[in-house]
Amino acid sequence: MSDIKEVIAANLIRLRQQAGLTQLQLAEMLNYSDKAVSKWERGESVPDVRILVQLADIYHITVDDIVREPHGAEVKPRLNLKQKHVLISLLSAGLVWLIAAGIFMILHYVSSCRDLAYLTFVVAPFVSFVVLTVFSTVWAKRIWSALSCSGIIWSIVLIVHVFINVFGKNVFGKDIEVWPFYIVAAASELLLIGWFVLRRLYKPKKKD
Repeated sequence: MSDIKEVIAANLIRLRQQAGLTQLQLAEMLNYSDKAVSKWERGESVPDVRILVQLADIYHITVDDIVREPHGAEVKPRLNLKQKHVLISLLSAGLVWLIAAGIFMILHYVSSCRDLAYLTFVVAPFVSFVVLTVFSTVWAKRIWSALSCSGIIWSIVLIVHVFINVFGKNVFGKDIEVWPFYIVAAASELLLIGWFVLRRLYKPKKKD
């Protein structure tokens, strides 16, 4: 029988790769450093029981599948976690657009709202980016959180721009300039970038 450390190391490498995760991504899910994950996969140390249980939950397998040599057909995670997260996020964003299309159809057949029905699709990007931000935050995908937050900023500007062009003169009695809103959005974008850079540089130290 192979050394238990070697068996666990080989299984951890195989399971992580089949799940489409990097060592860093797995480490963030476990709140450990990627150095610790690397040590486990090199067989230099063994995860404690609590971590083994977490790993089994992540891969939807049993602890036995991690600590024993595979017999016969290899045990594979039921789903590639990375692909699963992307699929759920995209389906949720797609649902927003489906709902927007439904509202557009309803408004299109209401004579008093027909000319403004297209505004549904002006608002839809904002809602989509909010949904994507929620999912990326839950799954700790910092780069996607940054991109979706950026999308929220510029989709708000789009809404303001269009609504001012459509309703501005009727509401305020004169044409309203929209360029100041782009200045505010650009400043917000710089603050957002700075925030995510700071989070990256000063993230809490993780367990080894």
